[in-house]
Amino acid sequence: MVVLLLLALAQAPNALTEAERSAGWVLLFDGKTTAGWLEVTGLPFPSDSWTIEDGSLKALNPGHGFQDLRTEVVPRSFEFEFDWKIAKGGNSGVKYLVQKTDRWTNAEGLQARARGLEYQLFDDASDPSIDPRKLCGALYDAIAPARAAARPAGEFNHSLLMVRGGHVEHWLNGVKVVEFETSSPLVRGVILQLAAGKPAVSESFISLQNHGTPVWFRNLKLRRLDR
Repeated sequence: MVVLLLLALAQAPNALTEAERSAGWVLLFDGKTTAGWLEVTGLPFPSDSWTIEDGSLKALNPGHGFQDLRTEVVPRSFEFEFDWKIAKGGNSGVKYLVQKTDRWTNAEGLQARARGLEYQLFDDASDPSIDPRKLCGALYDAIAPARAAARPAGEFNHSLLMVRGGHVEHWLNGVKVVEFETSSPLVRGVILQLAAGKPAVSESFISLQNHGTPVWFRNLKLRRLDR
């Protein structure tokens, strides 16, 4: 994983090396267009909530609601690499095994959310007393990261999310911070709660969360493990 991190830092953003192509990686964001990305409920790309800035997908809060993004692709077993940075005090996440989506209007405006397992992205320094299960790299609200590995707010981090059948790993800047089986009682309980009485899904799109604070994503790469 350290080698992957060094390679990611060395190459130009939003590009694949020949070695990555040969290994089966595909680029999910070209740094210039929104191709391959939708509003989380499947509607067209929400340009009020997201923009492209300096080769990154950036979450916006226009003051009248904000929506999550989703990939068009729906992988089952996969590795997902992404670089990200977050504003001071920011909160976001990458959601997977999405059990359902919601779209509604509240006092803040139109909202659209993915309800799935979440690789938490957070400015840990902004709240030293926060529940460890909500720190950066955590399986949100369920499993705390093994150790702190995030860089300060405003600096890019490199993350890897691996879902191989029922085995999941969260990597952050070359450190494995979370590892679990989806069949474990704890995680199974989370999945069933998110499914809200419906049959739990074993595959879904990947979602980028807009939590109303600035976050930037680039180098979004996917490799299927179920081919």
